[in-house]
Order: sequence, then C-alpha cells, then structure tokens
Amino acid sequence: MDLRRKRAYDTATADDGFRVLVDRLWPRGVSKQNAAIDLWAKDTAPSPELRRDWHHAPPGDWGLYSDRYRAELAHESGPALAALADELRPHPVVTLVYAAHDPVHNHAVVLEQALRARLGA
Repeated sequence: MDLRRKRAYDTATADDGFRVLVDRLWPRGVSKQNAAIDLWAKDTAPSPELRRDWHHAPPGDWGLYSDRYRAELAHESGPALAALADELRPHPVVTLVYAAHDPVHNHAVVLEQALRARLGA
C-alpha cells in the first residue's frame, strides 16, 4: 500500500487514491465537494485535550506531544485505529488528509507511522 499525507487545503487529485480526513474537526473554509473525502476518521484524531495542549505548547514540545498521541492510539483509540487499518487494507493508494500548517510536526505524521506498523506498509 502507498500511504501518503496531504494538507486539506491542497487540491485533491486522482492519484491521491482513497482520501481519509484524519482531523476531529472539519477544516475551516474547505467545502466537502472540494475536499473529496472518502472517509472521515475523526475517532483516530488526537483527543480534544491533547489537541488543546499541543496548540498551547511551547515550541520544541513535539516529542512529548507525539508520545502522548502514540499512547492515545495504543489505548483509547486502539479499536478505532484497528478499524481504520481494516478499512484501508483493500486500497492500493491512501492519502491521509489533515489541516495543520506544519507538514512535519502534526498528528497525521504519527498516525501514518502507527498505520504503517499495523499494516506492515
């Protein structure tokens, strides 16, 4: 499986394959038609508490945030992560769609790593 990430504000293309929105909230200013989302996996997004903490964290706390999100994925979101992995298995190309500005320090990076581990991708 080819697992990718893409911002919700970037144009959807045919080679994105199966597009999965991985945010708990719908991206501001993005229409459902232009987003071309095939699945909204909000149950695998960071908890509201973790999301708030990340937005108020001082720069450089990426390691702590990503560790906390990994713990959520392993425990509270475990069943949702397993269900998402099962849903993605038949698709040769999957794009995780997220709204964050930073392409390196965001929850979609951590979620992609967790899915790769679960799917063996």
